[in-house]
Amino acid sequence: MTIHDSRTFASMISQMRIVHDSRNLTFSPVIRIVAKIVSYLFHPLFVPVYIGLFFIYEARLFNDRTDWQNRIILIQFFVYYTFFPLMTALLAKALGFIESVYLKTQKDRILLYIVCEIFYFWAWYVFRNVHFPKEVVMFALGVFLACSLGLILNSYLKISMHTIALGVICAFFLLAGMFSAASYGFYISVALLIAGVTATARLIDSNHTQKEIYSGFFAGVLAEVVAYFFV
Repeated sequence: MTIHDSRTFASMISQMRIVHDSRNLTFSPVIRIVAKIVSYLFHPLFVPVYIGLFFIYEARLFNDRTDWQNRIILIQFFVYYTFFPLMTALLAKALGFIESVYLKTQKDRILLYIVCEIFYFWAWYVFRNVHFPKEVVMFALGVFLACSLGLILNSYLKISMHTIALGVICAFFLLAGMFSAASYGFYISVALLIAGVTATARLIDSNHTQKEIYSGFFAGVLAEVVAYFFV
């Protein structure tokens, strides 16, 4: 990791410490709106799709596929990681199994964690068995393990799903940067910056504590590191 990456990491930590306890501070409406926009942009439902775009169009891991086949792969990412979990949340709310699609309580999150584990496991199983590149399989396994770890930790605190997802992403790029011949410095910097900004946004826009934010991030990192050793 370069000096620039180290400075970016330090910047991320600084951003995550900006808010000591958002429940005791007052923020202007503009800041809250910006924080809400950031929270939506880097929602756990969308982050895997961004990585799918990276795999296909930036890292070009599927250069041997046609444009149509690449679109199908991207659709797979969307269906497994966005469409199915979103539909599950909407259906659970309609049937009265959860109080809000925003999953504001630990109780509401249990069902979604369990269902998403099924979707994420299936995504990893499919990607592995159709012989997708190692990076894709490692990422998919990391997402599944992070969801499983999130379910366990949810029994003790309302861990941040946003930072779980971003912890997976940061660990993925850091591992890729350390063990790949390709240069990942820029992507590591961007991932860490996004993680810091999003963590700050969650402290501002939600009732998460610092402990829940940090725990989510390190849970995601741990899950991806474990995935690396099993792929």
